Amino acid sequence: MNWRTFSAMLARDAHVARRNLWALMTQTMLQPLLLTFVFGRVMTSSGMMPASYKGILAPGIMGMSMVLTGIQAVSMPLIAEFQVTREIEDRLLAPMRIEWLAVEKILAGMVQALAAGAVVVMAAWLVLGRGVGMSMERPLLFAAVVLLVALFAGAGGLALGCSVGQTQIGLMFSLVLAPMIFFGCVYYPWSALSGFPVLQKLVLLNPLVYASEGLRGTLAPQYPHIPIAAVMAALVVIDAGLIWAGLKKFNGKAVS
Repeated sequence: MNWRTFSAMLARDAHVARRNLWALMTQTMLQPLLLTFVFGRVMTSSGMMPASYKGILAPGIMGMSMVLTGIQAVSMPLIAEFQVTREIEDRLLAPMRIEWLAVEKILAGMVQALAAGAVVVMAAWLVLGRGVGMSMERPLLFAAVVLLVALFAGAGGLALGCSVGQTQIGLMFSLVLAPMIFFGCVYYPWSALSGFPVLQKLVLLNPLVYASEGLRGTLAPQYPHIPIAAVMAALVVIDAGLIWAGLKKFNGKAVS
């Protein structure tokens, strides 16, 4: 592979992201920060929710922000480039295999997902104040989970971007992303669904569950969470499946 070409394409996507930084940050960060403030600060300070809810909420919001940012950062430009502007055709002529262009898209999405996660977790500490209950006692395990979540976001964005038509974008958000968020253990731990045993088992099909529970287990291990070993195994399988599906879809659209 031509590493210079690969690096140049990655640098181009980074430049585009920097140019649209404020719009991207507003689009992806506003909702998570508002949710953090309302549920984590207003509801707990008023006594409507216990103070411990801050530590349960913050990792879930971080996972949601990473996943949404990575998916949008990869899928939306791909939909436009394949179906509207056709800009992708110029890059398909670059001196490297088509698959590496898809890998570059995944890496670009991962970087933006990691940036979103860092912003949200730092803002959570500022917005929620004392009693957040988050710690970095296991930094290597935390880093491994974060990288797997970022890879899920980038690979998921590639698979969706190559599968959804321009007229189906609204459907993607309403039928895919919205249910994934509400049943992704963002606002509650997986154990909270014990009163709904069928639903508790069904949500295990939702990849966001493992992102939320993995970050909860490494950032706030004192709260209930799915065992980290099970989370990481599930994320590895999910990531591998999405990478395979994304590369296959991308190659099919590129050569059609």
